[in-house]
Amino acid sequence: MPRYTRPTRRAVLAGSAAFATSLALPNLSRAASRPVFTHGVQSGDVDLSSGMIWTRTDRPARIRMEVSTTESFAHARQLASMDALPASDFSIKRLVAGLPSDQDIFYRFTAADLSETSVLSAPITGRFRTAPSTRRDIRFAWSGDTAGQGWGIDDDGMATYATMAQHSPDFFIHSGDTIYADGPMTDEVEKDGQVIWKNTVLTDDKRKVAETLDEFRGQWKYNMLDDHVRAMNAHVPTFMQWDDHEVVNNWSDSKDLMADDRYTEKSVHMLQARATRAFHEMTPLRITPTEPNRVYRKINYGPMLDVFFLDLRSYRGPNSDNMQTELTDAARILGPDQMAWLRRELSASSATWKVIACDMPIGLVVGGGQEAVANGDSGAAKGRELEIAELLRFIKAAKIDNTVWFTADVHYTAAHFYNPDKAQFQDFEPFWEFVSGPLHAGTFGPNDMDMTFGPQVKYVKAPTPEQGVNLPPSMGLQFFGLVDIDGRTQQMTVRLMDRANTELYAVTLDPKGTKL
Repeated sequence: MPRYTRPTRRAVLAGSAAFATSLALPNLSRAASRPVFTHGVQSGDVDLSSGMIWTRTDRPARIRMEVSTTESFAHARQLASMDALPASDFSIKRLVAGLPSDQDIFYRFTAADLSETSVLSAPITGRFRTAPSTRRDIRFAWSGDTAGQGWGIDDDGMATYATMAQHSPDFFIHSGDTIYADGPMTDEVEKDGQVIWKNTVLTDDKRKVAETLDEFRGQWKYNMLDDHVRAMNAHVPTFMQWDDHEVVNNWSDSKDLMADDRYTEKSVHMLQARATRAFHEMTPLRITPTEPNRVYRKINYGPMLDVFFLDLRSYRGPNSDNMQTELTDAARILGPDQMAWLRRELSASSATWKVIACDMPIGLVVGGGQEAVANGDSGAAKGRELEIAELLRFIKAAKIDNTVWFTADVHYTAAHFYNPDKAQFQDFEPFWEFVSGPLHAGTFGPNDMDMTFGPQVKYVKAPTPEQGVNLPPSMGLQFFGLVDIDGRTQQMTVRLMDRANTELYAVTLDPKGTKL
């Protein structure tokens, strides 16, 4: 029988109303009680005329959907219904198209029990704003790393989400490690014999590593038990990426699980297949018909902003010493198809700013130089650095201005300026890379820098040597970033923030080649 830790009052608030309703209907059997939306709503991948919406029910149900430009749902547009079935764990998502630009969009779901379609759920609603077709102020947030290293939902919940939501961003980029499928949790965390953390909401799926499809789904459902996560999801679109912990730490074709006793499933490819399905079922990410499991994509957010989402995980060669001297498939991290797509889309972009949302940093040494781009030797480009050098050279030669990189992964926050005058590989234009996270996970760092591309650390906030590593969220070293693009000047201001809403660092970037 499944075993659950007693959740907080907040964690069961949504479910309690439905439960009370069932008690008030004595003439209805439990099977005929009203369907319940179990994990709120989500929206994502919003552009000028469309956006994705998502929800999940507790049973087979026909989901009725409507959208409106008013909160009262006056003159709402009815959408074709969808069936939530066990094959997708009762989750559904769809693209809502034909929307006006720069407009608040309200959406509403109602579920009809497929066993008796006259039995309806209470409605559940969400909202997002479409991208503008003309210049206006834009704000977005980014971060990564949710529910990692054993730090789950305590009495305060995932509070960084609530802090981000206070800023009412147009959208949020989750830069990866959206779940920790390889990070089991316990009811309590002790240090030096003292309890320093209590996971007051904990499900069976979070007590072990994820191996089955249902266990991977359970990782996502756990995060959406948090009140702050659900509240932000209902009002802020999330643009999702992934990295390694959606599957297993540092996975690639060379990942060997034979010595890891936590896993009975030893095939990383089988784990990846199940994790991929859960990722696409549980997120409001657009479906690419030519490659349904694709994560890399571009979202146009009006005349001032294109966002290019990279996937440094799915097409990489096996993790190795990362010191190859030629760009073979073994040395790639983007892969030839993604690289060709990125070059093509960057060249075609007319947006003022080209934001490159990357799930791993360029110049930070991760996993001893085997896990990310940088190999740690600070010399001429080798290994995966060769592919990034090719990309940077292309951006310069094609005269593509105003590229800015945003990333997470390393569990601290930093601002890096890449200067060819300081680099070993110098055939590129200077650019900025901003690092943020964790959202709700252990804090680590700072990492060593590799000087191949000449990164200069303009700011860093990480644990001190005295504090150690894997600090809990209660220590306050949880980070996110805010980006504001001014509709008049087109300047981009980047701020690094912490969980307490403290502004740690800010810089304003002037766009090249633009006019007021």
